[in-house]
Amino acid sequence: MKRIFVTTVMLLTAAAVLSGQDIPYLTGRITDTAGILSSGTKESLTALMKQHEDSTGNQIAVLTVPTIGSASIEDYALEVFEEWKLGQRGVDNGILIIVVPDDRKMRIEIGYGLEGVMTDGMAGEIIRTRMTPCFKNGDYDGGVTAGVTAVIALLDGQELEAAPVQKSESAFFDGPDLALPERILIGCFIFGIIGLFTFMGIITPGGGGWFLYFFLIPFWAMFPIIVLGTGGALVLLVCYLIGFPIIKLMVRKSKWYTKAAKSLKSKGRASIGGFNISSGSSSGSSWSSGGSSFSGGGGSSGGGGASGSW
Repeated sequence: MKRIFVTTVMLLTAAAVLSGQDIPYLTGRITDTAGILSSGTKESLTALMKQHEDSTGNQIAVLTVPTIGSASIEDYALEVFEEWKLGQRGVDNGILIIVVPDDRKMRIEIGYGLEGVMTDGMAGEIIRTRMTPCFKNGDYDGGVTAGVTAVIALLDGQELEAAPVQKSESAFFDGPDLALPERILIGCFIFGIIGLFTFMGIITPGGGGWFLYFFLIPFWAMFPIIVLGTGGALVLLVCYLIGFPIIKLMVRKSKWYTKAAKSLKSKGRASIGGFNISSGSSSGSSWSSGGSSFSGGGGSSGGGGASGSW
């Protein structure tokens, strides 16, 4: 009685949320309304699920829909499950695998009668280790096949084999899982900053330029991992370690560099492309953008003032 009450409440909630979301007509064990599966995959999986149902009575169905809008995948899956009435009456031995490609969502809905055989944790493991890696690579056939075969293996009492290691298509993108626009924006920020300091190191005469070279090594080693991954960052670091000295040695032969070096040595300051470089006692040289400068006169504060928030 309690179970019936809970189910009724959940269905009423789902109906309110899913107003306007049509439930596809059950056309077979695989209802591919999103059109993401090949005919070969549908035929092979249909035969596999039929064989499993004939031997165990468990009913497995797959649904793909392009989008479910603002509805939650949990509510939508429950609504479909109850509409399709998966599993045998009184036994409740149905499984629904639903994939929503445009929303990048999926769910494995488990009937009451199979919750002791296939737990929520097992379903989550299948999604994380079998289906998600394939979907990230655009392989819907492989992801759905991996999900169905893993579900059947668990229902047959088998243990899941270790998930295959998903190798990145390129070593340059084996870092954090970021979309391309995010990589571009973060890359502009990171490479804009360390690139500017690298440029200043190249054009700065004397020990100050070489100080920046060594100072920037850990930055070139770590920050590019966020955008390019470990492999890409390693390649970029090698290019920096080799390229910086070569370019700096080439720049030393230019007239403006020689002039700036002489000016820095004789006058203690030089101007290169709008940047003012001055010699310092600690690191050899320092630089700043052109224009007037301002510095304090040595005063102090007694702690007075005001603070606010908004």
